[in-house]
Amino acid sequence: MQTIVLATQKGGSGKSTLAIGLAVAAIQAGHTVRLIETDPQGTLSNWQRRRARAEPIVEPIYSAGEIEQRLQSLDASGVTMTIVDTAGGVSAATTAAIRYADLCLIPARPSIADIEATVSTLDLIRAWKKPFAFVLNQTPIRGQRINTAATTLGDEAALDLADVLAQPFVVMRNDHQDALNAGLAVNEYAPGSKSADEIRGLWQWVEAKLSAFEPKSPAIVDAQPIVSELRASPDIDPAMFLRLPAETAAVVS
Repeated sequence: MQTIVLATQKGGSGKSTLAIGLAVAAIQAGHTVRLIETDPQGTLSNWQRRRARAEPIVEPIYSAGEIEQRLQSLDASGVTMTIVDTAGGVSAATTAAIRYADLCLIPARPSIADIEATVSTLDLIRAWKKPFAFVLNQTPIRGQRINTAATTLGDEAALDLADVLAQPFVVMRNDHQDALNAGLAVNEYAPGSKSADEIRGLWQWVEAKLSAFEPKSPAIVDAQPIVSELRASPDIDPAMFLRLPAETAAVVS
């Protein structure tokens, strides 16, 4: 099972709407999906009450101590994708969710206030050495503000922009709120819309990112023993592990 966590300190960034859209896109791609809600505001739970369809199930979990146990149970039950929607701010539940994440998504609107508000979340994600990406959300259709925000996020993360900025950007359109009101994801409510295309594109980007993190089977060369652990080196920069994994060549002594 893979776990995606949407987290950022600032409220109103659209975490819940993105979680819903990604969950439905994952179901449409063949995954068995569970949504976990750690935000007491209950946006996902309210959405599920308006929803006529059974899937995806929303589970409210507000205790940090229950998150690990529930993720293990979901994995054992055959769930293949769990998406966690967290509250604004940095809470114990958010910290626990990030600890067990395979990928953290940090939604941000293209404003300096939203970008500045990602700092504490990014520090927490880096403390757990978790892969992450920013999602520019609720953007205008076009404008210099988007480019400025994208560049600033890349500078803040101190990594190549292509590594840390999910594609495509998600434009602010009424489709998203109309779908939420109807108990649907935008890719169900208006499947032929640009909004739906963006969510499907975002899911494909996320899926590719997750696939890149999957461990590859080690190659056996000339029956030499496989080295399972490397000693720490002062030449290793921890930031390199936040990049997309590069293909590496086997070295035979």
